[in-house]
Amino acid sequence: MSVRFLEADWTAPAAVRAGCTLRGGGSSLPPYASLNLGDHVGDDPATVRGNRAQLRAALQLPAEPIWLKQVHGIEVLDVDAADAGRVAAPADAAVTRQPGRVLAILVADCMPVLFASADGAVLGAAHAGWRGLSAGVLEATVRAMRVAPDGLRAWLGPAIGPRHFEVGDDVRAAFVAHDAQAAAAFVANARGRWQCDLAKLARQRLAALGVTQVHSAHQCTFADTEKYFSYRRDGRTGRMAALLWRAGAAA
Repeated sequence: MSVRFLEADWTAPAAVRAGCTLRGGGSSLPPYASLNLGDHVGDDPATVRGNRAQLRAALQLPAEPIWLKQVHGIEVLDVDAADAGRVAAPADAAVTRQPGRVLAILVADCMPVLFASADGAVLGAAHAGWRGLSAGVLEATVRAMRVAPDGLRAWLGPAIGPRHFEVGDDVRAAFVAHDAQAAAAFVANARGRWQCDLAKLARQRLAALGVTQVHSAHQCTFADTEKYFSYRRDGRTGRMAALLWRAGAAA
């Protein structure tokens, strides 16, 4: 099976490539079958390296993706800075102004959010699970891009959908404390908990920033076992990668 890639359907310039890998087409064995790109989930390290090499060849990536040490925080890595490719410190978002740099966000239910300026000159990618989203990872990424928000395009990648994302009062309270309108993204269920709409929360945050060009994959990672890894569904599982780069000479 060959590597499969969900192309982002958005209004970024044609030179900007973006999307998210699907779970098939790699060499990992269950429970990581098969295109697991996460090197921190217990899969065989050599197999993960092989999957990453296969991904780079299949998509003809201009460079090895910048694999972040994601911790559900709001730190943003400027990958154009000296030695940034080594990524020694934790970060949950990255920005670049150089063609040929490949940004990557690993996910298995959390939402990857990809950004591009209208001219494609500045790119950003963020790991937006509920913790990072609540803490302000999208706001931090937009600040780091240094582009007027109304000049940005955003793509919300595959993530767990509201039908399957159950959370407690603490999660709802964290968002509502920031913005009372966030209450609209939570629906009470019969268990006394809440069904949470991550995409709606992300759109609210982006709208508050002034980012109006927002597109979405409308894909639920929990619901589609064939296409997506899901931590909430399976526990021990692999990771997809949302990727973003601008065609041009490698950095």
